[in-house]
Amino acid sequence: MTDFLLELRSEEIPARMQAGARADLEKLFRKEMDAAGVALDTVAVWSTPRRLALIATGLPETTEAVSEETKGPATSAPDQALAGFLGKVGLTKDQLEVRDVKGKPTYFAVVEKPGRSVRDVLAEAIPAIVRAFPWPKSQRWGAASISTESLRWVRPLSGIVAILGEDLVECEVGGIASGYVTKGHRFHHPHEITIGSAHDYADKLRACHVLVNHEERQDIVREKAREAAAAAGLTLVEDEGLVIENAGLTEWSVPLLGRFDEAFLEVPPEVIQLTARVNQKYFVCEDSAGKLANAFVCTANIAATDGGAAIVDGNRKVLAARLSDARFFWEQDKKTPLSVQAEKLGRITFHEKLGTVADKVERVAKLAEWLANECVVPDCDPALARQAAELCKADLVTEMVGEFPELQGLMGGYYARAEGLPDAVADAIRDHYKPVGQGDEVPTAPVTVAVSLADKLDTLACFYCIDEKPTGSKDPFALRRAAISIIQLLIANSTRASLTRLLLSATHGWYVQQAQKISQQTYVDVYFGLELVHGRQPNLDEVERVATERNPSSMPLREQAFAAVRLLLDFFADRLKVQQKEAGVRHDLIDAVFALGGEDDLVRLLARVHALQAFVETEDGTNLLAGYKRAANILKKEGYASVPGKGEAEIAIARTGDEDPLENVDDPDMRDVYAARKGLGYEPEAAEKALMDALDVAAPKAAAAVAAEDFSGAMAALATLRNPIDTFFADVTVNDPDPLRRDTRLALLDTFRVAVHNVADFSRIEG
Repeated sequence: MTDFLLELRSEEIPARMQAGARADLEKLFRKEMDAAGVALDTVAVWSTPRRLALIATGLPETTEAVSEETKGPATSAPDQALAGFLGKVGLTKDQLEVRDVKGKPTYFAVVEKPGRSVRDVLAEAIPAIVRAFPWPKSQRWGAASISTESLRWVRPLSGIVAILGEDLVECEVGGIASGYVTKGHRFHHPHEITIGSAHDYADKLRACHVLVNHEERQDIVREKAREAAAAAGLTLVEDEGLVIENAGLTEWSVPLLGRFDEAFLEVPPEVIQLTARVNQKYFVCEDSAGKLANAFVCTANIAATDGGAAIVDGNRKVLAARLSDARFFWEQDKKTPLSVQAEKLGRITFHEKLGTVADKVERVAKLAEWLANECVVPDCDPALARQAAELCKADLVTEMVGEFPELQGLMGGYYARAEGLPDAVADAIRDHYKPVGQGDEVPTAPVTVAVSLADKLDTLACFYCIDEKPTGSKDPFALRRAAISIIQLLIANSTRASLTRLLLSATHGWYVQQAQKISQQTYVDVYFGLELVHGRQPNLDEVERVATERNPSSMPLREQAFAAVRLLLDFFADRLKVQQKEAGVRHDLIDAVFALGGEDDLVRLLARVHALQAFVETEDGTNLLAGYKRAANILKKEGYASVPGKGEAEIAIARTGDEDPLENVDDPDMRDVYAARKGLGYEPEAAEKALMDALDVAAPKAAAAVAAEDFSGAMAALATLRNPIDTFFADVTVNDPDPLRRDTRLALLDTFRVAVHNVADFSRIEG
């Protein structure tokens, strides 16, 4: 067994591509080795800006001999079929074997392939790996680049090291031959280095100021950046993405702390952090009070003789220029009120079928105000909700957000506060995009909740109304994320609202705007015609109705809205399962509650689901579920359709002998008769009567508990049916020869099924 080293050296590989490149290199290498039958122990892949390196351990010297069998045609097949098979396997007829396959003699080709030298296998694999490498972006270079057959790589490939044990694996790709030679650090050791084997590779590069292990460089960036900040009495603002990126930009990582002018701290701290991070790849620091300090940490790629003073000074000047631009944007934007900025939103298209951003803002403002007025969001001032919604997108046209789109919303909050708008409005503008996915902060301030809900509901409703739904893995308008965010907002704030009602209200905004546009365009003749006939301005419902009558093939807008709501309810059910999966809630239990219909208050629904999950995980719940499924199967087999009240009525008829058991219940002359008829039309078996009595108590008790939203109480009521239903199935014959007994017992099972269904649809529960 021996080890193998492969290094592919090139000009600088972008840091963002290095993780993917490491994974692709290992995947391609394993694929080539598996195809050749070469077993591997471990495979390690490293990267620096200038190289990808792979070390595989435990390779054999030769592959094992293998026997390959290929099934051919039947012996009775035409000669042409046999000839084609012989050409395929490269054998003659007398070299084939004949075996019986399902009673039919069939030719088989058996080829013994001897073992191969693993070095030869690698010599073929390396060019294949290089040419098949799936870089997100790649290029050709040099004179050979005039041909489309020339080598493509992320940056010009300059060297290949391929060593098996201590022997060179000779190969060539695009005019670049493999060898023992690589190069060290571009500045500290630009000379050639001879590698002896995989064992001395990392050490020789380290001696030449190259840390080839990317994880080691990440550790250095992480720890040394913290130490640099701590030495200045500051705390580094952690940023793992920056750690990985700085390690990917350097081969010899040296974090250094620098300072910038305190005057720049007038700019919002998020702007400074984003400027430093995005433009310069710098970390920022906080002081002991947790406020942003006028300090940054950059990562040099050399160990400078002056301790990095010149490097820090150069980086400080570059950052100062960036921060000057940010301060200019900040000061300019503050000169224009958000209400004036919002007027420019009419120039930005939201979607070609949905109008401009100004159109969206109008819909969101009306919906946010409605959420407050209807107390869907308690303690929310409708006027503030509307004001915040009208201004929530205004920062999209500011200079700062134009430079840093990531700051939309956040900058609107700063500008709102700077011009003296109420804090509730500023906070709502700042946070109305939240939550952005799982794990993000969920707003709780009433005005913010109203605007955030309105914004996301409008997005979902509008895109579904124009049939722009997520498909498979594609979700260009982030509708799945919007649905998850709405669920989080409703649950976190215990918002009691019908989801159907919310979605209908959201589609109404789309309906009104679209109807207005249609009346101005396609339906304009209908509009004026109605006005002339009736002598008054017609409403949009009239316009839509008359236009639809004249052109029946056109789908009314309202029907589109209702269709969108139906689809969205199913969509929310699926998203709720995804959102609750991490909380350990079973998807089948969500289905069991959703299937009842009419349960679209997500807070109440989840309370019901949680109680149901706690119940079905108990012994009583498991056994009751089994009893339910047995009852449902019997009823299904007998074709017994469940009708509300049917079971109870049939049992009552059997008990009294009357078609209408309540017909004479208040007749004084009939009291003695009814008193004598407390039993059925036959003497019930003990288990049968016990189940009837248990249902008489449990069914109304469970229904009352559900009505009172005491779902644990409802489950407790159902639990009392566990023993009676088990005993019933053990002791009672449902399909009795006596039709009266049979029908009454089927009705009894149906009553049991209905009682359970009032709590959840147990047919949807797995197990």
